[in-house]
Amino acid sequence: MIEMLTKRILQSAAVILLMSLLAFAGINLVGDPIYLLVSPTASQQEIEEAARSLGLHLPAYEQYWRFLVNAFHGDLGKSFVFNQPAVSLIIERIPATLELAFTALFFSVVIGIPLGMIAGLMPKSRIRRAIMGCSIAGVTAPTFWIGLIFILVFSVNLGWFPSGGRGPTTSVLGIDVSFTSWEGLKYLILPALTLSLFKIALVIRLTEAGTREVSMQEYIKFARAKGVHGSRLMLKHIAPNVLIPIVTALGLELGHLIAFSLVTESIFAWPGMGKLIIDSVLHLDRPVVVAYLMITLLIFVFINFVVDVLYLLLDPRLRSTAK
Repeated sequence: MIEMLTKRILQSAAVILLMSLLAFAGINLVGDPIYLLVSPTASQQEIEEAARSLGLHLPAYEQYWRFLVNAFHGDLGKSFVFNQPAVSLIIERIPATLELAFTALFFSVVIGIPLGMIAGLMPKSRIRRAIMGCSIAGVTAPTFWIGLIFILVFSVNLGWFPSGGRGPTTSVLGIDVSFTSWEGLKYLILPALTLSLFKIALVIRLTEAGTREVSMQEYIKFARAKGVHGSRLMLKHIAPNVLIPIVTALGLELGHLIAFSLVTESIFAWPGMGKLIIDSVLHLDRPVVVAYLMITLLIFVFINFVVDVLYLLLDPRLRSTAK
């Protein structure tokens, strides 16, 4: 098992190095930000001095090497626009994005898994057809449209939830969160539901397919023949085997929730990383964009590593292979 984990760590390090090169090269091939940062009336000498002060006069490979060395010390550059360290700009907004992503993941699990199991255990019922029909709608409906409909219905017409922004926050272990009060939850529910609808539909379909497959296995028929039914059959025999692929999918989807919450954050004016990265792209603020990509990459790699460990814990066959 230790050998397998060591191999995963080395593979993760190689992925981080390769993706850092691709991200840096891709971002640095897009335009020259110096002309956006200096005054339109600046002389050529002033432009060159500004480029020199920001390190933009160096060849691309030297800029990458400096970036790589500084990255090992936690320095991913200073924002051209805000004149602040790019990492601190992103870290300031990470709690809001993580809160939104984990709440969306929570909705995906508590709604998607039970509905998927119900649909899987009743393959010929109207309930299954209704659940699977809703899941198709959840997969195909665009996120921005769902968000706008939610705002129109629940904020404008019914007035149940605010249409945007983040509610009052409290500090928990040094991190500002808004879910500890009802007022904060009111701001969180609509964007989290919007972000989670696609994932809920995905979890329903995965769970339904897994439940149908597992329920046809011989050991399930044997358990039923022994008189095991209801919640005991579900929790002890079906759920452990259904959850293995779902844990893998949810781990990857958590990374997607964090990285691709830009649309939801923009619609609901949620003060997370989404608004920052959109503004940074528009202003060619390279350090912030590269820092965002690197931090997102680290989150993806970390989540995949945790998923691998969970996979080893959930599947005894993998543990025996790893020994």
